Amino acid sequence: MPKLMATYTVKPAKETPGGYKCLSECDQIKSVTHAPTIYFYPPGNFSIEKAADILRNSLSEALVIFYPLAGRLHSIDGRGRLKLDCNAAGALLVAVESEAKIDDFGDFRPAPEIRALIPCVDYNKPIDELPLLVVQVTKFSCGGLSLGLGISHILVDGLAALDFISEWAKIARGEGPGSPPPFLDRSVFRAPEHLTAPVFDHPEFGPQPLLIGQKDDVEERKNETSVLLLKLSKAQTEKLKEKANEDENVSNGGRPYTRYEAVAGHIWRTACKARQHETNQPTSLLIAVDARNRMEPPLPPMYFGNAVFRITAESTSGELVSKSLGYASGKVRQAKEKVTPEYLESCLVFVKNQKDVTKFRNFHTVGCSKGAFYGNPVIEITSWARLPIYGADFGWGREIYMGPGGLGYDGKVFLIPEPALDGSFFVAVRLQVRHIDAFHKFIYQDI
Repeated sequence: MPKLMATYTVKPAKETPGGYKCLSECDQIKSVTHAPTIYFYPPGNFSIEKAADILRNSLSEALVIFYPLAGRLHSIDGRGRLKLDCNAAGALLVAVESEAKIDDFGDFRPAPEIRALIPCVDYNKPIDELPLLVVQVTKFSCGGLSLGLGISHILVDGLAALDFISEWAKIARGEGPGSPPPFLDRSVFRAPEHLTAPVFDHPEFGPQPLLIGQKDDVEERKNETSVLLLKLSKAQTEKLKEKANEDENVSNGGRPYTRYEAVAGHIWRTACKARQHETNQPTSLLIAVDARNRMEPPLPPMYFGNAVFRITAESTSGELVSKSLGYASGKVRQAKEKVTPEYLESCLVFVKNQKDVTKFRNFHTVGCSKGAFYGNPVIEITSWARLPIYGADFGWGREIYMGPGGLGYDGKVFLIPEPALDGSFFVAVRLQVRHIDAFHKFIYQDI
């Protein structure tokens, strides 16, 4: 059984700016839960006490720079909107010793055993009592370590979280923080005042398709789910790209599809096959698009907040399965290409005009009946291919694995680049148990 060695509330090492800070519209629609990530480190000569001291002291220094993470969220209006109280209440750090070995976790798929390495947060408590950053360091009997983090998704997205982790690791190694510092003013990513209404349709904010014959998603939420962690080699992703580019549009001089467009289209088609949809079943693919460099002007470097929107590609399962991979890849591209600066401004205005933003939030908690539902017949893909996810060395070397600590709902997919960055991917996916075997079979079919 794991043994709890210490629990700390880590506060900034120096006085930090206080008061309430506004959140952007992009922040307001994110999950109120904590996004879980996990790092595993090889055996070394660090005791749990020494590792905890290094993390505690360096985190205290890092929170001076990234002081919003030491604050708390407060409700504004009873309609879901929140504000940030920079009150330096601190982050949670837990130190644990375990009799388990790193090898016991197999391929590191984000199963409950992995989620147990990240502190749990009691969301039944008032939101202003919840730390925005929770950390657990675990020492295993083999001498290895894990570092499990939960970071409030209301506060930051993946890139901002990784910027923080990178700077924290530098401080832990004694190198000091890098430059530039985080950009903390979220007012640069608010709805523009010259727009009073959205100028585009936004299906990503509307109701997602339901299974034919169902009136709501209640029954689909109840179905048991499980997680797969699969690998697509560089050769397999290249083959998918070649197959996608056999499309007539590309043959007639169109721009070739990217590896991401090919892989995302393939996963969407595979999910439709595995779920055995009817031919006329509407389906959508939600893809995460980073607005940082798509805004005009771009958001400042090291922008510390959420800047990712879900964008929707739509089709029917019959069309996706019966047509070529290039058809699905084309749908992915169409969705991405509509994301112009004007479209993003329209997104911000759309959210600003909503009376209640809670309907847009989903949860990172398996089996949760609250919030938006993006399961069958929908699939959502988040790609970490361009994120700096590797190299979080806190003084005990580079990680041997980094990945999501959990996948909260049916249809959630992460694309994770292999550490060698050679063009291969790990595919982490949560699906209903009855669809798992078929997905595993179909994803490798014909490649």
